[in-house]
Amino acid sequence: MSGGVPVGIVLVSHSKEVAASVAELAQGLAGGGTTAPVAPAGGTPDGGLGTSSELISTAAHQVDQGAGVAVLVDLGSAVLTVKALLAEGDELPGDTRLVDAPFLEGAVAAVVTASAGGDLDAVEAAASEAYGYRKA
Repeated sequence: MSGGVPVGIVLVSHSKEVAASVAELAQGLAGGGTTAPVAPAGGTPDGGLGTSSELISTAAHQVDQGAGVAVLVDLGSAVLTVKALLAEGDELPGDTRLVDAPFLEGAVAAVVTASAGGDLDAVEAAASEAYGYRKA
């Protein structure tokens, strides 16, 4: 952990409800005590389906405490929106990363790792490793 503060997590979905539900689940599974800051950024500002660079940027700044921000996304255009924000250079906190991970499993792994004090590299690795979770 950088200076005793956790990595922030932003969960970007095309649906406001999905982003909020995954955030709630991940925080609940992270266990008791204080969890890393997590912000959902789902849907459009008017409540429709889609992604919003404004909502993503706001969420990233909300969870940024100086240890970096990991952004997980659900589908293709969410990836493009986050990549565009990163390319702008000033829309997101300085140490923000788009994490290549499955949305639900990656979110849980990221929040658990960040809450346990993992740095941004550890959070990214844990979330990415979720691709390997076997269910059968």
